[in-house]
Amino acid sequence: MTEDRTHAPEPAARPAPAPAPDTPHTHTHVQEFFGARAAAWDAKFPDDGPAFAAAVAGFGLRPGDRVLDAGCGTGRALPALRAAVGPNGSVLGADLTPQMLDAARQAGRDAQGVLLLADAARLPLRDAALDAVFASGLVAHLPEPAAGLRELARVVRAGGRLALFHPIGRAALAARQGRELTPDDLRAEHNLRPLLAASGWELVSYEDLDSSFLAVAVRRP
Repeated sequence: MTEDRTHAPEPAARPAPAPAPDTPHTHTHVQEFFGARAAAWDAKFPDDGPAFAAAVAGFGLRPGDRVLDAGCGTGRALPALRAAVGPNGSVLGADLTPQMLDAARQAGRDAQGVLLLADAARLPLRDAALDAVFASGLVAHLPEPAAGLRELARVVRAGGRLALFHPIGRAALAARQGRELTPDDLRAEHNLRPLLAASGWELVSYEDLDSSFLAVAVRRP
């Protein structure tokens, strides 16, 4: 991919860690599930754009910020992230599934930032390289959520922000998937707050509507 040189330089990378062995619900499962659906993903969810834009607008990004879209998929958040940080900011999109990144390129979203084939739980970025992380639907696909959130904390500076987003709320998602919403749901506030606290984050806002889900946390010093 060719970087748009009108944008600011991207955060420095560090050597990528050795891949972790596949376990159930990790690399192989995620890549197979999303790889088979990547080409039709945007067409399947054509009305999610406003929810992405609203979440980014309410995230607190500033011009010049360095932001990562972790588990970026087809890159639907990248245009809004680029608009928020401006030409002097840096936008990265990381995803584990090559087909999702291919779909992002085909949609022209690589013009909004640099795309990385990378595991969000093992990022090839130096410590405190970023001001913020945006993550849509990511937490449910992390094999070890606490470890994954700690990795996101590692690459964000103290005081930086994390947005955990989904374009529909928990109850609406459970209904779409034909399952019951149970108290042990990872994104329920009473579960998410202590999980974030144990991973280096402080939950500062939580909104779970039928139309969207957005939890924002701040990186603790």
